[in-house]
Amino acid sequence: MQNSTPSLPKKPHIAMLIFLSALSPVALNIFIPSMPNLTQSLGTTHSIAQLTLTLYLVAFAVAQLIHGPLSDRFGRRPILLVGISIYIISSLACAFALNIEQLIIGRIFQAIGGCTGVVTTRAIVRDLYERDKAASLLGYMTMVMALAPLTSPTIGGFIDQYASWRGSFYFVSAFGIIMLFAAYKALYETNHHLLASINIAEILSKYLTLVKEKQYIGFVLGMAFSSSIFFSFIAGAPFLVTKILHLEPSVYGFYFVMVSTGYMTGNFLTGKLTRRLGSYKMFILSNIVLSIALVILLYVSYIGISQPAYIFVPMAVVACANGLAIPTAMASALSIRPEIAGTASGLAGFTQIAAGALATFIVGYFHDGTTLPMIASMVAGGALSILFFIIMVKKD
Repeated sequence: MQNSTPSLPKKPHIAMLIFLSALSPVALNIFIPSMPNLTQSLGTTHSIAQLTLTLYLVAFAVAQLIHGPLSDRFGRRPILLVGISIYIISSLACAFALNIEQLIIGRIFQAIGGCTGVVTTRAIVRDLYERDKAASLLGYMTMVMALAPLTSPTIGGFIDQYASWRGSFYFVSAFGIIMLFAAYKALYETNHHLLASINIAEILSKYLTLVKEKQYIGFVLGMAFSSSIFFSFIAGAPFLVTKILHLEPSVYGFYFVMVSTGYMTGNFLTGKLTRRLGSYKMFILSNIVLSIALVILLYVSYIGISQPAYIFVPMAVVACANGLAIPTAMASALSIRPEIAGTASGLAGFTQIAAGALATFIVGYFHDGTTLPMIASMVAGGALSILFFIIMVKKD
């Protein structure tokens, strides 16, 4: 380890971190309402179109394993600036895609670039704050950041309905250009303890160190399976709204506000309560809320989903549970080995998104024109999340 400066890191403005974290959520969620119409536009099938989501998540997950260690070695700022540049170029490539293959490739690179915003901002927060303060700050950050998935499906639905799916990628490109300029001008380096060198064996050694930490694995797997519920939902809900209920894509965006509001509520409670109750009690609270959501979900699936509220209401409760669990779990996971917070962030993010990618694949692979694959995947993810938190996360 080499200490590049004895001075304390200069803290970036919280708004900067929020908008940088929103790069990938905007790219992911603004595109979701367009998937049914995209299938017709490019003359492809539902299963192939689903790959624009699944492979995006796979690339996003794998890239975090690389960006995390690189930010420990070279610093948060340079990795972020390169990532945003890739994000902009690939978003424009998606907008000009002539077939589904070109779009899938563009989405893969869009994910690779966009994930730097998530990985580096988490590590920046851990660079600057201790565990409970970091959890509280991440809660407030994600509460405000939830405006991205709240507004982007609505914007994407209207763009698709009144223009085309390509317009969403023009919008995302413009957002990336703005953030690149802002980060270049105002983001200062916070990692002042850069690793002296890095190689594959060293990266694997650090990951092995983290995997051996039972608490770390508990935090990460609990968070990952909790997140998988959301990804199961976004893989199936647009087709439920447009193909089963025969409603416009903008309706999906309208009802998605309920989901984002639930997530923001959980984030707000995390920011308010974590320093008072501690991380362990926050996990208990999140499990209680998630259990309630699963019961509601099973009930509405039994009586039949005849209107959007029947699926969006239980999903809003799930989102509230996620808002309680995810910031707390992430801050706790990064506190296990704070000297390699970037690597820990990358592995945690990889696991979280890999679980999401698996969920979208399951929903797409078993697609049968009903809501059963989506509901089954959501319930399974919730049950596994509760199980890992109970078994592996112990009171400090």
